[in-house]
Amino acid sequence: MAEKFIFTSESVTEGHPDKVCDQISDAILDAVLEKDPEARVAIETMVKTGFVVVAGELTTNAYIEVQKIVRKTIMDIGYDNGHLGFNGEDCGVLLSISEQSGDIAQGVNEEEVEGKDSDEQGAGDQGMMFGYATNETEDYMPLPIHLAHKLVQKLSQVRKSKLIDYIWPDGKSQVSVEYIDGKPNRVTAVVISNHHKEEVDHEKIEKDIIEKVIKPVCGDWIDEDTKFYVNPTGKFVVGGPVADCGLTGRKIIVDTYGGMGRHGGGAFSGKDPSKVDRSGAYAARYIAKNLVAAGIADKCEVQLSYAIGVAEPISILVDTFGTGKLPHDKVVELVEKHFPTKPANIIKDLDLKKPIYKKTAAFGHFGREGFSWEKLDKVDVLKKEL
Repeated sequence: MAEKFIFTSESVTEGHPDKVCDQISDAILDAVLEKDPEARVAIETMVKTGFVVVAGELTTNAYIEVQKIVRKTIMDIGYDNGHLGFNGEDCGVLLSISEQSGDIAQGVNEEEVEGKDSDEQGAGDQGMMFGYATNETEDYMPLPIHLAHKLVQKLSQVRKSKLIDYIWPDGKSQVSVEYIDGKPNRVTAVVISNHHKEEVDHEKIEKDIIEKVIKPVCGDWIDEDTKFYVNPTGKFVVGGPVADCGLTGRKIIVDTYGGMGRHGGGAFSGKDPSKVDRSGAYAARYIAKNLVAAGIADKCEVQLSYAIGVAEPISILVDTFGTGKLPHDKVVELVEKHFPTKPANIIKDLDLKKPIYKKTAAFGHFGREGFSWEKLDKVDVLKKEL
């Protein structure tokens, strides 16, 4: 008898308060890295009605106009209207930023670690990071989060193009996928909630979202039995930071694999690549994706763990969920042989000291073209090993 289950993932638009914070934090990071690639950055943001708080640690010789960056980021997202209760042009911006702790810096900065090779830069913190890949979609992402991201991207597109001219930046998607024997079969339900102008009738919103957003994205995965829930409370007039306080790093499952696969707990946005919360997670995805693309497994999860100030990973785990073509020990050997796992090597091989991070801060960090950790440059050598 076939095994059947339903798995659900969600995503949020770039105007969701938490994502506003992620984008502000990463916009500041990018501005610093553009002038000082060696900077140490750990920036957190909070937004609420009419104001923004930016706090954290920043060690750099570069000068950046934080307030200007904050305001531009908010305006670019679409919060440029006082009627929304949050406007990048005139909101308050509060700053509380200090330098990185010297206790942390001494284990991370290469020049302070005497007698070590240049690739012996220590990890910026302890922790464990996970990367995941599956061959069920072309981008090697689980179908539920793949579709959830596509839906919120479509919401952004129809808003900015004014194809639907009455919706505001805040919104969410949720997709439930039926699996049979581990393979996606159909979408059973789609939930869309999007902030909108008060005077618009719910029936119009429902019709427009289904026809102009859900059906173009979900395509053949939906059928006559798929259920659609559009603004299921009936209206979504009060939204954005007025309705919900936003914080950096509160959408880590949206940022990764939608709950399909484990998560080490560390957030990404606002952190320079010396923080293995970010660079280690990118490396783990890079490894998992290449292993699956090479046919070594149908799906794969990679865990890396680190101790602060230590370059070598404390452990490397590869889980292929029974789909692997090679023994576990052999796969770990291939990872150690062909992939960067020390922080300095990860940063170098994936070219992470560039101002590339604001683009990651909405619509997911994985499964999108243009990021170095999504490249498939190890497939050929892995196929030879196989």
